[in-house]
Amino acid sequence: MIKKFSIFAILVLILLPASVMAAGTQIVGPMVGRPDSGAATVSVSSPQTLALTDDETYWLIYMREEEKVARDVYLTLNDTWKLRIFNNIAASEQTHMDAIKKLLDTYSIPDPAAGKGIGEFTNPDLQKLYNDLILQGNISKVEALKVGVIIEETDIDDLNEAIATSQHNDIKTVYSNLLQGSLNHLDAFESQLAKY
Repeated sequence: MIKKFSIFAILVLILLPASVMAAGTQIVGPMVGRPDSGAATVSVSSPQTLALTDDETYWLIYMREEEKVARDVYLTLNDTWKLRIFNNIAASEQTHMDAIKKLLDTYSIPDPAAGKGIGEFTNPDLQKLYNDLILQGNISKVEALKVGVIIEETDIDDLNEAIATSQHNDIKTVYSNLLQGSLNHLDAFESQLAKY
């Protein structure tokens, strides 16, 4: 009995960590014997199973739609004014939306943008923001470019707040990348405005 257990324990110690590491998980506790069976056990955790805070969940849902506001406004204003900047930055905003969607999927959070067309939003505040920005942007090319500045400044403020409340590194990394993109977009809109 002692020999059988020793061989079993050695196999567990040798093989289980390899299979655990191959599965992409981390050992978070030492191997300990269970008092009822004498078998070795291991505690494992995957980054995707760590619970999100309420703030993290809120910001992921909100940022998914806020990035959609930006994309949808730019697509709509591009249809109106045919300014290349709107088309180019709309494509970038789609990339931002996709990055947030991957996080929503990773943490099994329903997508608030699912099934929504251009200019349609789940969040009523973001719906109002979109409507107001389109009204302003339809006045003139200058006002349309000012809308771009408003969107990017709002996005920068919100991303900074989201980063400050995030505890998961994967979320912080995505937000930091989006923040850099928004800073670049803001520079582009301000440069265009300076020409008028």
